Amino acid sequence: MTKLSVAQGTALSIGAVLGTGVISMPALAAAVAGPASLVAWLALIVLSAPLAWSFAALGARYPDGGGVSTYVRLAFGPRASAAVGWCFYFAIPLGAPPACAFAGGYVADVLGGGHATRIATFLAIVGSVFVMNWFGLRISGRVQLWLTGMLAILLLVTVIAALPHAHRANLHPFAPHGWSGIGAAAAVLVWGFAGWEALSSLSAEYRNPRRDVPRATGIAVVVVGALYLAVAVTSVLVLGPGLADSPAPLADLLAIGLGGPVRVLTAIVAVLLTVGAVNAYLAGGSRLGPALARDGALPSFINTPRRSLSLIGAGSLIAVTLPLSTNAALLLVTGCFTLVYVLGTAAAVRLLPAGWSRVAAGTAFVATLALLVLNGKPALFSLAVALGALVYQSRRAKIASPSSSTAGSIAPNPNTKPAIVEETL
Repeated sequence: MTKLSVAQGTALSIGAVLGTGVISMPALAAAVAGPASLVAWLALIVLSAPLAWSFAALGARYPDGGGVSTYVRLAFGPRASAAVGWCFYFAIPLGAPPACAFAGGYVADVLGGGHATRIATFLAIVGSVFVMNWFGLRISGRVQLWLTGMLAILLLVTVIAALPHAHRANLHPFAPHGWSGIGAAAAVLVWGFAGWEALSSLSAEYRNPRRDVPRATGIAVVVVGALYLAVAVTSVLVLGPGLADSPAPLADLLAIGLGGPVRVLTAIVAVLLTVGAVNAYLAGGSRLGPALARDGALPSFINTPRRSLSLIGAGSLIAVTLPLSTNAALLLVTGCFTLVYVLGTAAAVRLLPAGWSRVAAGTAFVATLALLVLNGKPALFSLAVALGALVYQSRRAKIASPSSSTAGSIAPNPNTKPAIVEETL
């Protein structure tokens, strides 16, 4: 099997984190905090460094398709691992519809058609990413590399073209919804920074995980932080109060900066960004499913990446039919991701050696715990998913208990190598 290069891993990381956040989050954050949303942006960018480094350090030391669930298993045992694995694995199909809805809004802005156009965009994005990952990381990694390069250039062009139209007066009033709005904006922005955990499931796919995972992650942190901050600041300074009501802020920025029929271009950018994000998550999820099945946290028939990918694809089709608004689904998913971060960084504190890595993990743990509280009631969904994992583990243990005296414990040895079956391509 072809292994990921540093460039491909960097591109997958950037795509997973940047993704739909850059096309949607500036408006959503401004709606709840106004210009003060920039404080939340800066806080999340600063937080992403220790968070990403914690997962990179764990991935370099313990490369495995289980990703965060493997780290939690090594630190706290199989039940906590199953809870984390479920939160991440089942958040992927639930998050696909709102992720594609943001891109669908840009497409509908050009073509019309409203909800029907959004559904068609969802089917096109998920279908194309499904096919790419069906044929393995060799294809999806190369596609992601080209996508990321083109999109970084397009975002820079957008910022450079729009900045001459910035007005400092748009920073006033700075906190129209009060300072508490910054916390609300931070809870929304977790969606834009989710993704560092997705690539941990691909750590074993690098040519040299101990060397390449930290390199790819470090480059991605710098690129993502710079692009996010540039787009957020430009959006606030150029669009002003109208940013909160903009369904397509990138299109508005390009229209102001360049003029002409730019909405078609931004719709294409939005779709490509979403393809990048969904590609990274489906790639990670396709590896996570077999790892969870290997560890007894999912049924044993999910023992290959293609079977896992098929389950995620089917779940995405079910999720798009649920009567949930985009914001409601977004908050449910970010609650799951935040709980994954809390337990993943706690595992990093326990597993990583004393020094900078452990300090970074401790910082990330405290910050993500605060974010879980800020998420509010939607965070209860993540606890319900975690409880479902514990119930599954308990029932499985009872079923296996009659043969435990001869077969031994159902929990795998945490030091064993992954036994994920790869299909012959």
